[in-house]
Amino acid sequence: MKDLRRYLVLKYVQYLVLSSSNAISTFLGLLGSLYTIIILQSAKVSSKSTAVLISSLAKADILVSVSVVSEMVVWTFDVSISSTAFTSALLQNLLTANAHISCLLLSCVAFEAYLITFFPTESRYLRTVKNATLTSRVIWILVTAECTLFQTDDLLKASSTSAPNCSPCVLLFHFSSTAAALLKSLSYFLGILLRIVNVYIYYKIFFSMSNR
Repeated sequence: MKDLRRYLVLKYVQYLVLSSSNAISTFLGLLGSLYTIIILQSAKVSSKSTAVLISSLAKADILVSVSVVSEMVVWTFDVSISSTAFTSALLQNLLTANAHISCLLLSCVAFEAYLITFFPTESRYLRTVKNATLTSRVIWILVTAECTLFQTDDLLKASSTSAPNCSPCVLLFHFSSTAAALLKSLSYFLGILLRIVNVYIYYKIFFSMSNR
C-alpha cells in the first residue's frame, strides 16, 4: 500500500538520514506509527513478512510515547522524583532502544526488498511470516539486553559515590562500565554500516527498476 510506503520513507528519513531526531520528526513519526498500526489491523492488508516487520517497527514507537508522556507529566504537574538520575537515564535508554530497534527493522525491510527484486523465487522460503516474526523478536530481545546493560551502568555510576568501597562492587562497576562503553562503540559503528548498506541496497533497486 502507498500509505505503508510513505510511512517507511518517513522512518528512513527519521532514523537513517537525520543525524539526530528532533521534535517535528518525532511527532510525525508517532502519528505515522499510530496510523500504520490502525491500517495493519484492517482485513484489507495481507499478512506478509513485510507487514510483520512494519508492524514491529510501528510498535517500537511505544517506547518513545512512554518517554515523551513521562517527561510531559513531570514538567506539567511538577512531579518530584526520588531518583532523578535513574529516571533520566531510563527515559534516555527508552529512546535509544527505539532508535536501535527501528534501524535494525528498517534494514530488514530493505534486505527483503533486495531479495524480492533480485531473487524473488529463490528467497521465497526465507520471506515468510514465521521468519519475520522470529527476526523481530530476536531484535527486541537483543536491544532490550543492550539497554538493560546501559541502565545498569547508569545506575552504578549514580550510586558509586555512596556505595561501599568493596572489591566486588568495584569489579562490577568496572565490568559494567567497560561493557557499556564497548557496546556503545559497537552500536555507533553498526549504525554507520547500516546507513551505508541501506543506501547501497536502494541504489541497486532503483537502477534495476529503471533499466527494466
